[in-house]
Amino acid sequence: MSKDNNDPATLAAIKEKVIAVPDWPEAGVTFRDITPLLGDPELFRATIDRLAVLLAGKKIDKIVGLDARGFIFASALAYKLGTGLVLARKKGKLPREAIARNYGLEYGKATLEIHADSIKAGENILIVDDVLATGGTMAAAAAIVEELKGNIIELLFLIELPALRGREKLEGYDIRAMLEF
Repeated sequence: MSKDNNDPATLAAIKEKVIAVPDWPEAGVTFRDITPLLGDPELFRATIDRLAVLLAGKKIDKIVGLDARGFIFASALAYKLGTGLVLARKKGKLPREAIARNYGLEYGKATLEIHADSIKAGENILIVDDVLATGGTMAAAAAIVEELKGNIIELLFLIELPALRGREKLEGYDIRAMLEF
């Protein structure tokens, strides 16, 4: 199998590495397990390369990664693109002054926080997460970035679950996902 970044077989191989786990973490939820993808060094590299290609020509100052699996893709992209990295953490995980937003999950509620000094007014911000499900986590992150006066250039996901209609909570943003399930 070719690991060429533009090869459709590579995209299919990446998609095959994402395993559906039914009824986890609770009944009725199908969890998309990306750990097999992360464990394959060639396909993980191809994934990051493909995501970076999607961003070609965009001026990005910082990438915001969402807790926790979004950190993986955001940090690799920040390294590859030479940008700063900002962590959007679950409540109580940041040690300094933070801006917070509550949001709903597919299976509960939570609070997201970003350090108040991590984004400067006018910086071009890419926000990255692994999965777009209901859109609540990303909507909370976008609201915080906007409060900090960051310029959101795009919302980027490895996976989108269109049946959960997460895009509806994110109207007005440029949204891109590499895979759909």
